[in-house]
Amino acid sequence: MDAAIASKLTALAAALLDVLDEARSASAALRQVDLYRGRIAGDSIFSIQQNVTTQSDPVDEIRLRRFYSSEAQHYPVDGVKRKTPGPWTECLFLQGRVFVGEGEEALARHFDDFEQMRVHGLQSVINVPLLQGDLCYATFNVFGTRPRWLPEEVLGIRLLALAAARWVPAAPGLAYRFRGARLSSPMEA
Repeated sequence: MDAAIASKLTALAAALLDVLDEARSASAALRQVDLYRGRIAGDSIFSIQQNVTTQSDPVDEIRLRRFYSSEAQHYPVDGVKRKTPGPWTECLFLQGRVFVGEGEEALARHFDDFEQMRVHGLQSVINVPLLQGDLCYATFNVFGTRPRWLPEEVLGIRLLALAAARWVPAAPGLAYRFRGARLSSPMEA
């Protein structure tokens, strides 16, 4: 990474952490994270999806509820969606890894609501799992209008997700299962 870019990211991260130390609520903290997201990712949409799946939900299904949205008029808080097994769910919910999707084809392949995204010119995504142990309790999501992400943008978004994680609670009774794999709630571990 170029020294100037590294210096800029370091300054942004330090400033954000200082601001978050003063935040008194999740909504205040996440609004600050959202401001910094714009500085890192430019023209983009940001959301946090809380995993609200419980033992009573079907196997091979993740239930997500929007906890935060930078575009609440189009993607309202508390909106719910279901995800089934595939490369996206495996990456985030079984492997606990960051998912980077670039280009309209990638978005269309992994997101049922891509046609709604297309209207907003979205062409790329960075999804960061928020983890407690091996359990993904939420996803930190940035959808961009550019077809490709720069490495420093991916790093910056990952750092934002880490900074935001303390403000996003795990849902009560969180547990999800995929055939052949069982993930327990953090309280059971």
